[in-house]
Amino acid sequence: MNFTLDDWLPWYNKILETFGYDQRGDQRAADLLSTLLEGRAGDVAELRKLIADKPVLVFGAGPSLEEDLRQAMKEGLLQKTVTVVADGATTAFLQISGTAPNVIVTDLDGIISDIVHARRLGAIVVIHAHGDNIDKLKKYVPAFSKALGSTQTHPRSNVYNFLGFTDGDRAVFLAAGMGAKLIALAGMDFGYAVGKYSKKHVASIEVKRKKLKIGKELLEWLAVETGEKIKLYNITLNGENIKGFRNIKTADLQNLI
Repeated sequence: MNFTLDDWLPWYNKILETFGYDQRGDQRAADLLSTLLEGRAGDVAELRKLIADKPVLVFGAGPSLEEDLRQAMKEGLLQKTVTVVADGATTAFLQISGTAPNVIVTDLDGIISDIVHARRLGAIVVIHAHGDNIDKLKKYVPAFSKALGSTQTHPRSNVYNFLGFTDGDRAVFLAAGMGAKLIALAGMDFGYAVGKYSKKHVASIEVKRKKLKIGKELLEWLAVETGEKIKLYNITLNGENIKGFRNIKTADLQNLI
């Protein structure tokens, strides 16, 4: 599924207006990340090869994450899918499964030592740059080898705009953009409660909930745009209904992949 920057800009402008973000700050962060990755970045072709024409299971950091992950393990889904996790969900994945996910999408709000450990175990790490995490980029990007960069504004060398806003919905857009044949959501509640594996220090719960609302709206837009090109499912135990994503039981997913 190939989206363009023009497809994304109306959403990005809405995000800037809603939260009062500065596009120039986002661009500075993207430029910095590009510089930090110079000569040591991963290859996006490797990511595409991993995901293209494969079933992908995306884990968000919502309240249902732990139970969804255990159920996925019980059904053997971690071995049958490409696993993509959003930021803090990395910690749960390592602790509960004892293995690393295939891909981590992060803006560096999660436990960095866990994300570094997962990278050493083979996970591909996609680091997101935005105006509020410039200090984290400077501090932590050098700890990662062969990472890829992402941005919500204009892309740069080794820094891609996969679309998406929160780590969770951006992980889904990434999977779609890399050619997944099927995408299933887990730990993607998008409800009132914030999961314990989500950002540790939330300045405002209300802002967090607004972000989740937009993340859900983006996934529903993705579903409309993909049509029947990608099969979209949701196995989140207690999550909100996401239009375009068929709610199914975890045990039923393995019959569809």
